[in-house]
Amino acid sequence: MSEKQQHTPVLVAGAGLAGLSTALFLSWHRVPCVVVERHRGMSPHPRARGINPRAMELMRSVGLEPEVRSTESARALAGNSGVLAAQSLAGHQMGALHEQYFMDVRTDLSALSPTGWCLCHQDEFEPVIRRRAEELGARFSYFTELESFEQTADGVTALLRDRDTGEVRTLTADYLVAADGPDSPVRQALGIGVEGPGTTGHFLNIHFEADLTEQVGDRRFIMCYTFNDAVRGALMPLDNSRRWLLHVVFDPATEDAASFTDERCRDLVRAAAGVPDLEVKVLGAIPWEAAGRTATAFASGRAFLVGDAAHVMPPSGAFGSNTGIQDAHNLAWKLAAVLRGEAGPGLLDSYDPERRPVCAATVEQAVLRSKDRPRLAAKEPAPANPAIHADTEIWFGWQYRSPAVLPAPADRAPDGVWNGDPRGLPGTRAPHVPLTRDGQEVSSLDLFTRTPVLVAGPDAGPWAGAAPAAAREAGVALDVLRLGDTLHDPADAWGAAYGVGPEGAVLVRPDGVVAWRSAGARDAPSAVLGDVLKTLLDR
Repeated sequence: MSEKQQHTPVLVAGAGLAGLSTALFLSWHRVPCVVVERHRGMSPHPRARGINPRAMELMRSVGLEPEVRSTESARALAGNSGVLAAQSLAGHQMGALHEQYFMDVRTDLSALSPTGWCLCHQDEFEPVIRRRAEELGARFSYFTELESFEQTADGVTALLRDRDTGEVRTLTADYLVAADGPDSPVRQALGIGVEGPGTTGHFLNIHFEADLTEQVGDRRFIMCYTFNDAVRGALMPLDNSRRWLLHVVFDPATEDAASFTDERCRDLVRAAAGVPDLEVKVLGAIPWEAAGRTATAFASGRAFLVGDAAHVMPPSGAFGSNTGIQDAHNLAWKLAAVLRGEAGPGLLDSYDPERRPVCAATVEQAVLRSKDRPRLAAKEPAPANPAIHADTEIWFGWQYRSPAVLPAPADRAPDGVWNGDPRGLPGTRAPHVPLTRDGQEVSSLDLFTRTPVLVAGPDAGPWAGAAPAAAREAGVALDVLRLGDTLHDPADAWGAAYGVGPEGAVLVRPDGVVAWRSAGARDAPSAVLGDVLKTLLDR
């Protein structure tokens, strides 16, 4: 960071997946930001993997889907699916995860989304995001610690310490985003607590190389839980042959992570593989805690929490990092709109009431799935907990309630976060509908980019005609699309998916969330739209 750069619109603390995603989405919205990270660089450890369909939709929205899918791990694991349970990789297979709530990576989601799962390791995913963010103008400062910060009504003043030289410099920002991990110093400095079930287990993540081609055979799984006297853990292929991860259960109350020497790690790998004389090269071992916690607030003044700083959850379901990506996506467009003067600061008040209930409910679902996994080893497992919602609901079926959502009386839905059949209700993710635009096949999700979009039905000329003047009057940017012009609906599916008729219209936010809809025509459409835009954007 240049010594001359003493101010940035947004300062991001932490360059893990959530911090990088924040930088990506902010820079895509043309908002300059500075990211500081206390570590010297990105972690070479594979850690999290599994980019779920909703997160891949967000990568698609900024043009990164092809690059993510072209990474080495994504290509190697493109044919993998299924979660197994076995005594060891070479031993007796006890069972597999076959539950109605579980949507395997091979599940056909084409009716719900234009994309799907991608098994890409975090150590390959993060560089893709960082490169794109830097191309778009984000600046990164590694081995730099956010030593302290102060807020005023006008901004944030941060002291940044270079961990090599010890030099401390001052940077001011309009806003601060904390992506600084589960122990978040920023969250603690803000006095924000956490709530939830707490610790659910402790694990050691062993990254190793070993030739397990013979033991794997023609199986191409995502994960294989191992249950035997020597090790209880989970094996995950990185390339289906030589590169692997092993998650091992351990109790820090009775043993220290440092006691897991390379030799001990090799023995654990051999036990999980079921090959006593296996040649193993240990590449690294990292202890980690599985827990369910949600911050009691996601915002305080001009500071916002994303990712693990806001919530932590067990890895079962692969919701954790994907939820952090969605935090960043929700927050970025709102910061951009406020910083550009297109929205009032009240728009930012919608971040906490939108993301915190969804994240808390997602934490609960991850914990329930974690508790459900041991049933895989049972000969006659009991039914799954009925409180577990289907994966597709977690990805696509959440519903926001906030000042940035404007439902009509007829749009009222049951209380709670999850909605298995939202059909375009305000506060829900805009449904995927295959369309054509200028003769090219697109998803309806591809229509939602940097500005709010009004999509009008084929007979909704009054809505489409009134929208430009309403937007000018409100002083906001608005894209207007009408079915039947350059946009076409070959299967005549859009109206049913969005819950409107041919004379209706839908307003969708830049994050792909339905903000408002009218099922049909209404009197004074320009005045109606003007009021809606002003309310949505706190004008």
